[in-house]
Order: sequence, then C-alpha cells, then structure tokens
Amino acid sequence: MSALPLNADSTEITVTHPWDGRVVGTAPIPSPDEVAKAVGAAWEARSTVAALPAHVRAEALGHVSRRLAERSEEIARLITGENGKPLMWSRAEVARAVSVFRLAAEEARRFDGRLQRLDTDPAGEGRIALVRRAPRGPVLAITPFNFPLNLVAHKVAPAIAVGAPVIVKPAPATPLTALLLGEILAETDLPTGSVAVLPLPNERAEALVDDPRLPVVSFTGGPVGWAIRERVPRKHVTLELGGNAAVVVLRDADLERAAERVALFSNYQAGQSCIGVQRVYVEDAVYDAFAPRVVEAVGRLVTGDPWQDATQVGPLVDEAAARRVSEWVDEAVAAGATLLAGGRRDGASYQPTVLADVPDDARVVTEEVFGPVLVLRRVADVDEAFARVNAGRFGLQAGVFTRDLQVAFRAQRELEVGGVVIGDVPSYRADQMPYGGVKESGTGREGVRSAMEDLTEERVMVLTGVAL
Repeated sequence: MSALPLNADSTEITVTHPWDGRVVGTAPIPSPDEVAKAVGAAWEARSTVAALPAHVRAEALGHVSRRLAERSEEIARLITGENGKPLMWSRAEVARAVSVFRLAAEEARRFDGRLQRLDTDPAGEGRIALVRRAPRGPVLAITPFNFPLNLVAHKVAPAIAVGAPVIVKPAPATPLTALLLGEILAETDLPTGSVAVLPLPNERAEALVDDPRLPVVSFTGGPVGWAIRERVPRKHVTLELGGNAAVVVLRDADLERAAERVALFSNYQAGQSCIGVQRVYVEDAVYDAFAPRVVEAVGRLVTGDPWQDATQVGPLVDEAAARRVSEWVDEAVAAGATLLAGGRRDGASYQPTVLADVPDDARVVTEEVFGPVLVLRRVADVDEAFARVNAGRFGLQAGVFTRDLQVAFRAQRELEVGGVVIGDVPSYRADQMPYGGVKESGTGREGVRSAMEDLTEERVMVLTGVAL
C-alpha cells in the first residue's frame, strides 16, 4: 500500500513504498482548527496577493523553478519512494515541474490587459475600454497520486502567477512531494496565506469543497469530480477526469516507430497516466505487420525495481490497484479476448499486457484501466478508426500515426477529444499548451496560460472623454 488505512483517531498519514512496502515517511494530518486557519488566511490574503506586482510573483515562481532544479535528484527519489514510478519517469516529472514554474514566471510578467475602442458607434465616441483579468478568488486544488509534483505545479504555479491564494489537498497516497514543494514555496517572499498544503484524508475534503471562501475548485482525478461540480454549482469548477486514450495507426505510418511508442506509453507510469495509450485501432492493411511488432516491443520493456535506472515499468500505486487491473483483464479474456502478452500480477506489479479480439463492452475498452494494459483492434479504414475513437465516453487526447496532412486536419476536425497528436502517441503533453478534455474527461483547460485564464475573469473599465 502507498498509504496505510486511516481511522478516526489518526493524526498522521504513513506513506509506504509500493515496491516493497517499507515506510517512506509520514505526513501530519492537520486538525480542523489548522484547516480553518489556513482557509481563513487564504481568504484574508486574497486582496494582498492579487495586488502583488508582477515582478514579485514572477520572482517567487522563478525561485521555485531554480530550487526544484537544484534539488531534482532528491525530489525524484521522493516521488519514486511514495509513488513507485521508476526513477527515469520521476526525473522527467521533476524536469517538467521546473519548466512549469519557469513558464509561469514568464507569463506572470506579460499577463496584462487589452484596449478596446468603443467609437465604432456614435454613442461610443470619446470612450475606450480597458479589459483586464482579475483572480476569481482563492483556489482549492485537489490533486491525484500519479504525478505528485507536476500536477500540483500545474495548479499552484498559475494561481501564484495571477495573484490567487491556493490551498492544495494532495492525494493521501502521495502527500510528501507536495509538502516538500510547500517548503520551497515558504522560502519565497509571498505573503502569508498565499499557499497552504493540507494532507487530508479524502473524506475530509468535503468541508473544503463546500467552504464559500474557496470559490474556485480545480480537481484532477476520477469520476468523483462530477459529484464535486454538482455539490457546488455556484463555484467555478475545473475538472480533469482522465480517459481511455486511443491511438490510430494508418497504412502510411512508420510501423516500427509507432510500435515502440505505443508499447512504451501504454506502460509508462505502470499505465497510471490519464493519457497513457489504452485503445489502438490499426488499419487492416497493416494490422498483421503491426501487431507482432508491438508485442515484441512490449516484451523488451524493462520491468521491476523502480530504483534501477534502466527500469521502464514499475509497480502500480498499491496492490488493490493491481488486483483491479487483473480482474478487468481476466474478465475480458473470459469474454473472448486473446491475451497476446502479459496478464500476470505479482503483488502491486502487473505485467505489461496486450489484448486483441476484445468485446466492445469490456471494461478494458469502455473504462479507464489506469494500468499497463493495451487493447489492439483491427479496423477497415480511417472512417472506422475515427468512429471507434469517438464511440468512447471519454475524450482527453488521441494519437494518429499518419503522414497524410489532410488526414491530420481531419483528425483535429472530427475527433471528439481535447487534443490530437499527429505522428505520436496521445501521451505527449507540452506544459505550456492547453490541456483538457471533452465528454466525461472533464471541463476546462490546464497548461500555464490556459489555467491562468481559467482562474481569472474579465473586468472592464470604460474611460470617458478620451480623444482617440
């Protein structure tokens, strides 16, 4: 387990390593009084934080970026300790967080307004509007276990950049990295109340969601996000709820490269990524050439001890997660699916798995597996491939392996997803680009600039008697 079960009298979260169960560390659970104090401080500081000069916000963000870089190996090892992901991916996560805070520092300096002339009609002569964006208010950021640093960064950095206090409620399985980030933020000159990290059990998050002093909720996680939105319909709620990302491999694709990328990114983070490859639709003309290639590529992946530099696939976050993945795969095989690779569990680890001939209603197709499982499906052509991508309930990102520019633009036009990656897997994400989904994958967009806009609202000032 990554976090030992809590009882009503628990005063701390004990974090254990998914690979071998050893204790990694503990996180104190804040008392109700401490939570109230943190929320009160955020509310009291909202005007002060909003009024901070751009250079102050930018310097604080730059400091965090530099300190993350300086402490990168220490932080990567902490991520691996509490999350179980291999060091290679933990190091990549720290590098991305360094970029997120650097990008936010840059955006903080250029996040300004626009002038709009109003003399387009006679009644507007002598008038001009200044349109600026102001923070909506303090932010409640609820983050998941799979990226315990970078997904926190994607909420905290934009909030600081726009001048909004932020309360972070990290996943109980992985609170230690968020607390370390909080320590680095405490080194800055940001005023009291700007940032707080509250490692609370999930059941105690409801009071934070309900608190009117936190008018913005930014949630990344599972379907419970919709319940949050329904619970507080008058708040501004942004949801990133995952998906079952699809890849389309067409006849003009580079099959070797496609197989290598699909194999790796269906299994990186042990499949625990919202945009990890899950469904692969392969054009009939190349299916028989592609399928063995991807099975071979999966077989070459280095699995096992996450502390080894070469390891590509480590354990899931806990044994319960691995058991659930095993049940879903067994269920698909019992319904007629063909197991081409993997299919075995060892504690919290699950072998990289490839399935074919999977029934359309199997959970490994319709739901988010969040484990190292890949489903191959033969399709007649691009029309059927795109239709099958769109048939799913989710729509976060998709990948299309093609060299045809017309097909690329068609994919962006027709696929019901928040982002399409041409020539690669859907697992690619640049931290400055808009990121989010449609349908049951959520609402709103992250990516530093997009998140800054989401956390703010337009305010207009009209100047009268101005000669243009």
